[in-house]
Amino acid sequence: MEWFTAPELWMGRTVFQRGLAVLYCVAFLSAALQFRALIGERGMLPVPAYLRRTTPLRSPSLFHWRYSDRLFAAVAWSGAALAAALAAGAGDAVPLPVAMLGWLALWGLYLSIVNVGQTWYAFGWESLLLETGFLAVFLGNDDVAPPLLVLLLLRWLLFRVEFGAGLIKIRGDACWRQLTCLCHHHETQPMPGPLSWFFHRLPRPLHRVEAAANHVVQLGVPFFLFAPQPVASVAAGLMIATQLWLVLSGNFAWLNWLTIVLAAPALDLSAFASDHPRPDPPLWYAVLVVALTALVLVRSHRPVRNLLSRHQSMNRSYDPFHLVNTYGAFGTVGRVRDEIVVEGTTDETPGPDTEWREYGFKGKPGDPRRWPRQFAPYHLRLDWLMWFAALSPGYARAWFGAFVERLLAADRDTLRLLAHDPFAGAPPVHVRARLYRYRFSTWGELRATGAWWQRRLVREYLPPVRLDTPPGPPAP
Repeated sequence: MEWFTAPELWMGRTVFQRGLAVLYCVAFLSAALQFRALIGERGMLPVPAYLRRTTPLRSPSLFHWRYSDRLFAAVAWSGAALAAALAAGAGDAVPLPVAMLGWLALWGLYLSIVNVGQTWYAFGWESLLLETGFLAVFLGNDDVAPPLLVLLLLRWLLFRVEFGAGLIKIRGDACWRQLTCLCHHHETQPMPGPLSWFFHRLPRPLHRVEAAANHVVQLGVPFFLFAPQPVASVAAGLMIATQLWLVLSGNFAWLNWLTIVLAAPALDLSAFASDHPRPDPPLWYAVLVVALTALVLVRSHRPVRNLLSRHQSMNRSYDPFHLVNTYGAFGTVGRVRDEIVVEGTTDETPGPDTEWREYGFKGKPGDPRRWPRQFAPYHLRLDWLMWFAALSPGYARAWFGAFVERLLAADRDTLRLLAHDPFAGAPPVHVRARLYRYRFSTWGELRATGAWWQRRLVREYLPPVRLDTPPGPPAP
């Protein structure tokens, strides 16, 4: 069965598996450290309430059997521990069936979390991690050479990620066709990083080069993933370089790092690998790999139809197991940046002279003098949803009122999601939210004030409320 394996890609498989395990670990840690305030029993969108509205067929999850915060924590921490073990090479130290069960357990545990995570987990990179993780179950370990069919399925996934993102851009916002989107993107992206200010200040012609290079890499280069070596390696290398540029310029959770990891198996790294034996794959393993290939090909018809459609969807799953999905990002780019600033006061009756103190978030812009931080691949879910809430109150209707109530109650789990509590754990009497228009400071403004951002008040987002007066929906 020489056709079945690709021994020259042994090292690429190893890099992929170790990198994917690290990202799984980050994802489970993100869940373990944030879930109580977001989806816990007393969270903003509690899992038990959601489970009463859904079924195991619509959202497969072990939590349909039973839910408690303690069980969720056990699932998340167990997943992180298993992922860390696989990242350290445990998968190559056990027999092939045990290694496959380890990867399957990671996928199943994270699927159980995503399928009860509701809007907090409605991101394309959740489906991407699950689809990638399911394919990893069949990639084997040191007992067998890398199976060619699974390696090709990983390239097919990478193709859909890149080509889908390229198509949705070229079909979407006119600024992508005019090569001007990146004159705005670094400033208006969901969560700028420490270098985003400098990227935004690059000369306008260089922004046009950025946009043109993005189109080449996402619309042209993916086809060469299926070419012979070394062409496939060059294509994968260009994608990796583009993703590293995005890593430097912003915070997109593990999306960019996972795309880099996906490109690793396409690289011919045989020059860096020691000789490995080439055992024939067991028949049962070959049968499973062929069955997986058939399953993915059959289920690819809807993502392919979506890619060819003029009404292309972005980041959509076609089944509750997230097996074969469609991807895309930034079909439109904002020209301005609005941010919600949440404030509290201890005054019983707020008036013109009331002192309002601002809550600080870990990742999203707030204090204009605070330099943006790097958090990716860690995912700050509340900060991301605050960005969406500033775009439209509709994105916040399900959870923003509950968030404010927990600030009024000085809920400890909610406060842990923030970088700064102006009341040091004590409850305020009133909380309000205001919408500000943010922009990056110019060089002169930065030198004069030390502020990375300039902001001006746009309008009230939520009027002052207190705990005995439940907050209504944000102002439209």
